[in-house]
Amino acid sequence: MMLWLQMNLGTIAVVLVLAAVVTLIVKKMVADKRAGRSSCGGNCSSCHGCQHCQSKA
Repeated sequence: MMLWLQMNLGTIAVVLVLAAVVTLIVKKMVADKRAGRSSCGGNCSSCHGCQHCQSKA
């Protein structure tokens, strides 16, 4: 078991860092959603989801 950990330490470290980054991103997205903020730039003329934006307003 210890040999396996030593051989895969780099992979384990990368996975842990990526998991932490994804967790932080999801937490930020949830916090923004709860605060009423969105990623909409306000340029409805080039927005493919324009109907969705206008139905919320």
